[in-house]
Amino acid sequence: MEAYDMDFWDALDQLTADSEIVIDRPKGSAHPRFPNFIYPVDYGYLKGTASMDGGGIDVWLGTGERKLDAVMCIVDLMKRDSEIKLLLGCTEEEKAAIYQTHNETPYMKGVLIRR
Repeated sequence: MEAYDMDFWDALDQLTADSEIVIDRPKGSAHPRFPNFIYPVDYGYLKGTASMDGGGIDVWLGTGERKLDAVMCIVDLMKRDSEIKLLLGCTEEEKAAIYQTHNETPYMKGVLIRR
């Protein structure tokens, strides 16, 4: 792994460690604008951070050991934006569900980048 790759992950580790995780969409809850969409994993954001949509940096919080080992980079054609979403403590099954979530419509596409 290149040094700058490690620096990227180290910076995300620091940002995550220094931020409160707010889960505003628990596993099993419906999306506020799209009631047919059910969150497969706890979803929220890092309080005190900023993302493309004006909210905090998005976080998928899994049931495993709370460590950052992957990110989803997504493109949303409806909102015409892109974002990064941090995966913390996600099992392989949870990562698969998150990947599927970001790729199941023609309007959103994502790539899973592993540490």
